[in-house]
Amino acid sequence: MRIAIIGSGISGLTSAWLLNRNHDITVFESESWVGGHTHTVDVSVNGESHSIDTGFIVFNDWTYPNFIRLLEQLGVAFKPTEMSFSVNDPKTRTEYNGNNLNSLFAQRSNLLSPSFWGMLRDILRFNKEALSDLQNQRIAADTTLGAYLKAGGYGQRFTDHYIVPMGAAIWSMSLADMLSFPLQFFVRFFKNHGLLSVSDRPQWCVIEGGSSAYIAPLTASFKQKIRVDCPVHRVERDSDGVTVHSAAGSERFDKVVFACHSDQALSMLAAPSAAEQDILGALPYADNDVVLHTDTRLLPQRELAWASWNYRLGGAGDQPAAVTYDMNILQGITSDTTFCVSLNQTPSIDPAKILARYRYAHPQYSLEGVAAQARWQELSGAQHTYYCGAYWASGFHEDGVVSALRVASAFGESL
Repeated sequence: MRIAIIGSGISGLTSAWLLNRNHDITVFESESWVGGHTHTVDVSVNGESHSIDTGFIVFNDWTYPNFIRLLEQLGVAFKPTEMSFSVNDPKTRTEYNGNNLNSLFAQRSNLLSPSFWGMLRDILRFNKEALSDLQNQRIAADTTLGAYLKAGGYGQRFTDHYIVPMGAAIWSMSLADMLSFPLQFFVRFFKNHGLLSVSDRPQWCVIEGGSSAYIAPLTASFKQKIRVDCPVHRVERDSDGVTVHSAAGSERFDKVVFACHSDQALSMLAAPSAAEQDILGALPYADNDVVLHTDTRLLPQRELAWASWNYRLGGAGDQPAAVTYDMNILQGITSDTTFCVSLNQTPSIDPAKILARYRYAHPQYSLEGVAAQARWQELSGAQHTYYCGAYWASGFHEDGVVSALRVASAFGESL
């Protein structure tokens, strides 16, 4: 069959890799690079060259089994990394890094702060109670994180300086939107990733040489079938197949796989069904301004508090997530220069220290979105159309691979 695959992120490339075995595929990519959020940038600073990830960075040995299998089949090497989280609140001049006891009290005055000790007690209580409530099915499907914290009498310090910024950092959502986050989804994710345990946690890893190192081996068998700088404008469907209108013209295909974001797919459909409008419409995306730079002022004031992920509070609760990744820690970069990737903090960065700037969109989750995810079968194969993307689950690389495997299985293909 002739199959059009729209999007070259992990979902599109995994679909293409599998479907290319027995079908005539064409991959459409609107950007000038292949890989979507897998985007490693080569930079030279002070005579040193480094390959630095700006989108997808880490994965772990607990919750990424299919992605790891894919890497192993491709012969792509990866190495362990440190995953730590810090919060910096310029307003109260509070900062900490939860990596170890020394970094937790990087700001020594926190040793004498009753509210800081109260936050630590709340962390332990939440880890225990939320896990128990999930396992004993005491969390109603319509419960939000904010409602649960309020009902449980959790302190403002725990809410403002720990659980909400951590969620905002993970899903690239605003602090206000995190309070409306579906609690079942939240606790299940935290449990699966070892975030409800102080000691029992997965090993986080990064790909040797940058995450884009898997792109070449993954695309080797169908490289000539990928069209970059080729946005799709419209997709029309009829009883016999699909017409794809793109920058390359109008072409006929037997099937189409939307491996782009849900909102992008909906906007391309010439005549979306009611189910497509309901389901895809309930899974929106939001843009994040992403900057690769060397301005360490966006990290905590004390170097001991520098973590892999650093959340900076301040500003309105509805503003986008303000996270800075310390890429030297995450990628194991040895350099006198500290390389940072910051989300949604561009005005605070010294323009002379900016190395690259991008916009990446991330799925935004709600109770309606979780209900829509469960309806994926209604869309699978209808009108010669299939959908894959990380938005069908938690929004991460493993979810993209799993969604691609689901599409490929409809054509009889598997890892």
